[in-house]
Amino acid sequence: MTLSYGKLWAAVERFAGLAAVVIVALALTAARAGDSGTRPIKVAALGDSLTAGLGLPLTEAFPAKLEKALRASGFNVDIANAGVSGDTVADGLARLDWSIPKGTEAVLVELGANDALRGIDPKLTRVGLDEIVKRLRQQNIAVMLAGMLAPRNFGPDYGDAFDHIYPDLAKAYDVPLYPFFLDGVATDPKLNQADGLHPTAEGVDIIVSRMLPTVETWLTRIAAQRQP
Repeated sequence: MTLSYGKLWAAVERFAGLAAVVIVALALTAARAGDSGTRPIKVAALGDSLTAGLGLPLTEAFPAKLEKALRASGFNVDIANAGVSGDTVADGLARLDWSIPKGTEAVLVELGANDALRGIDPKLTRVGLDEIVKRLRQQNIAVMLAGMLAPRNFGPDYGDAFDHIYPDLAKAYDVPLYPFFLDGVATDPKLNQADGLHPTAEGVDIIVSRMLPTVETWLTRIAAQRQP
């Protein structure tokens, strides 16, 4: 039977849709540890004490628990802990070149909490984060931002200026964003250490569980763009 132009185009569209589904499925499979021929996706978590795991054993820190959760979900991933307690965004930028291990394919950026606690000008925080994302992207390293919210003791203007940094940069660079790193944990005394600022091991578990879907989507995209 001879197909008309319209019928032919409809057939092409159906084939293209099927092909897209197959590509996504293959990408997901490639990111999974079950594919024995796939090398691990090398990720670095660039951050401050929230990443470093202040007050916790290294095995209870965020990067280790995130790696464990991802592997339990079937993702073949290695996550390096590039967190340094006390770091501001400027500090993270200053050590960027030597903090990210060679061969890293993706960086989860968790910086800014100390900027907000110290009342650093949001313009400086924005410029520093922008430079971090830009430099990583120039090296063909995928980036995900973990956002932070400012405490309200510096007033609404400061809070508004700070809180918009992360969604603005995520949109500008088209990178995934987890809006608030401490979502579900901040201000809860049962989930924070005695200082009220740093999560307990249970608090880290909640952070990981809430962030996991965003990270999985991110890693699946990375796997799809990988060179064989």
